[in-house]
Amino acid sequence: MLSTAGNVVILALVVAISLLFMVVVNRLWPLKARYGRDDLIGWQLETLATIQAVIMGFMLYTGWTNLQAINLNIEVEASALQNLYRLADGLPAELRTPIQAQALQYALSAVDDDWPDLAAGRVPEKSHRVNQSMWKTLTHARVESPSETTVLGQTLSELRNLTQCRRIRVLQSTSHLPGIFWCVLVVGSVLTIISVAMFGSSIYPLHVFQVFSLTVLITLAMLTIADLDRPFAGVHVASYPFQRALHNMREAD
Repeated sequence: MLSTAGNVVILALVVAISLLFMVVVNRLWPLKARYGRDDLIGWQLETLATIQAVIMGFMLYTGWTNLQAINLNIEVEASALQNLYRLADGLPAELRTPIQAQALQYALSAVDDDWPDLAAGRVPEKSHRVNQSMWKTLTHARVESPSETTVLGQTLSELRNLTQCRRIRVLQSTSHLPGIFWCVLVVGSVLTIISVAMFGSSIYPLHVFQVFSLTVLITLAMLTIADLDRPFAGVHVASYPFQRALHNMREAD
C-alpha cells in the first residue's frame, strides 16, 4: 500500500502526462483533420469507455467483498479465542491454567507479530506455534467427570474453529489479483485515456476538462483497487478484534 502522499504524487503525475499528451496531439494533429469523421468514432469511444467502466466496477466490487469477508473471518477467529478462554474455566486447574495462558499468548502474538508479518507478505509463525501448543495441551488432556468431558469437547470445537479461521486469514493475506487482471486494467485505462485525449470535444476548454476528469477518476479507481488488493498492508484490516479479545480475557482474570 502506498502512503497518501504517494497516491497524490501518482495521481498528479498521471494527470500531467495525460494533459501533456492531449496538448501534443492537438499540435501535431489539427482539429479539422480529427473531427471530420466524428460520426465514425463516437460509438467506438463509447463502447471502449463502457467496457472499461464495467471491468473497473467489477474489480472494485470484488475487492470490497473480499475485504468484508476478511474482516468477518477475523471477528470469528477472535470470538473463538475468547470462547476457548472462557470454556477453560470448566476444566481442571492443571489444564485450565496452561490453556488460558496460551490463549493470551495467541492474542498477543496476533497483535504484535501476525499483522506486521502479513503486511510484509510473510507467513506468521509465532501464532502458529502457539496454536500447535494449544492442540497438544488439549489432545493430551485427561478429564474424569462428565461435565469436564463436555467442556473439553466444546473447547476442542472452538480450537478447531480458531485454527480454521487462522488458516483462512493467512490464505487471504497471500491472495492477490492475477497478473492478467492487472494487464487488462492497465491496458484498458491507458487506451481509454488516450482515446479521450485524441477524440474528445472539439471545444478546447471542454476537452481539457474531459481528459482531466476522466484521468482523475480512472487513476483513483486503479489506486483503490491496488489498495484493496493488499488489505493487511493498509488500514483496511486492523487487529482490533484481537486487541478487544485480549482486553476481555485479562478482565476476566
